[in-house]
Order: sequence, then structure tokens, then C-alpha cells
Amino acid sequence: MTSSRWITAAPWLWAIGLFVLWEGSVQVFDIPVIILPAPSDIWAATVKYWSPIWKNSVQTLYTTVVGFVMAVVGGMALGLAIGWSRSIYAGLYPIMIGFNSIPKVAVVPILVIWFGIGTIPAVITAFLIAFFPIVVNVATGLATIEPEMEDVLRALGAKKHDIMLKVGIPRAMPYLFGSMKVAITLAFVGSVISESIAANSGLGYMMQLAQSQFNVPLVWAGLVALAVLGIIMYALMAWLEMRMTGWAHRGNRN
Repeated sequence: MTSSRWITAAPWLWAIGLFVLWEGSVQVFDIPVIILPAPSDIWAATVKYWSPIWKNSVQTLYTTVVGFVMAVVGGMALGLAIGWSRSIYAGLYPIMIGFNSIPKVAVVPILVIWFGIGTIPAVITAFLIAFFPIVVNVATGLATIEPEMEDVLRALGAKKHDIMLKVGIPRAMPYLFGSMKVAITLAFVGSVISESIAANSGLGYMMQLAQSQFNVPLVWAGLVALAVLGIIMYALMAWLEMRMTGWAHRGNRN
């Protein structure tokens, strides 16, 4: 097997090996299904409850994507503002750090009071948890422009907005797409947290309901569905990163 084929096949081989080891361990040690269901039990639950898993997965994906898009738009805008002005950076950055330190699970009850139970709290929670990494990375990309380059561009007659548009923003693009890969997985966390507390649909709601009924295989089926959605969205962000900022990764290719 060539190196490229091995790299392509490695994730599948590792996943298969993990599930085989998992199945064998459950069977050998006779672990009760209520403690740790075997992959075969999870697969059986997935087949049995396919319709609710699919419907709730679509709902979770919807709330996650909407919150993530809001985080990208807002994070880019605020990241550019912070990177543009040191006074804005000095004023807003400590506030953002303080807000990001608040567990988002503590914010959900407030959102329920404001917007009621449903989709809106889940969207806002996904937005809040994905927002900070994007802001930080965009601002970092702008802040890492070499002072010498700025001096040269100013000597050539470039204004501050010219430097930001022609150098700063392109330089921040790899940081942006790198943060988007992290933010999309965090957005799923935010959606599920809110759905588990204050929703009547979504994978978080489904798993909470299954847990109350001691239907552990269905809980794990929901976790697997979340993992699959996360992998798909992460792969999409990675593909967009290579399409939009492939120039920044050419030096890393073999």
C-alpha cells in the first residue's frame, strides 16, 4: 500500500479496529448494556429508531449551522474591528474573555426566559460558544502583520485601510478558516447543551428523553449521530480552507 493510500485508509482502519475492540471487550467482560452498550447494540438501536434519529439530527444540524454562520459573520466583523484599532482591542478584549469564561449552560436558562423553549435558545447558544475562537483568530491574523512591512507600505504611500484590505485580511484568512474548523465542532456542543435543557426536538432532547427511559443504546446512537455530523462539517470546513487558502499550505505539501 502506497503512502497516500495508507493515509486515506488509516482513519477507516482505526475506526474499525476501535469498534472491534469495543465489541470484544463488552462481550468478554460481560458488561451490562445499561453501563456500556456494544456497537452491535448501538447499531440495532440506530436501525430501530432511525426515523426519530434522522429528524432530530436534521434539527440539530439546522440550529448548529445557523448559529455557526452567525458566529462567522459576527466574529469576522468584531475580529477585524479589534485588529484594526488598539483602543477597541483594549476595551473589548477583557470583556470578551470574561464572557467567554461563563459556562454557556448557565446562560441557557436566561435565554429560555427571553425567547422561550425551542430553536432560538439553541441557535444562540451555538453562536455564543463558536463566536470567541473566530474573533480571537481573526484578530491574531491581523495583529501579526510585521511592523517592517507596514513601514514599507506606508513609505510607498499606502493608507491604513489599504494595508488592512490588501495585506491584513488576506493574512488573516488562514487563521479564520483554521478557527472555523474548531468553531463548527463547538457549535454542535452549544446546540446539544441547549436542546438537553430547553427544547422539544434535536439530538440533545432525544438523548435526554432516552436517558430518562434508561434506553442507553439510543443515547449512544445519538452520540454517534453527533460524531458523524461533526466529522462531516469539519471535513467541509477543511475542504473550504484548502480551496480558499491553499496558498498558505503549499509549503507543507510533500
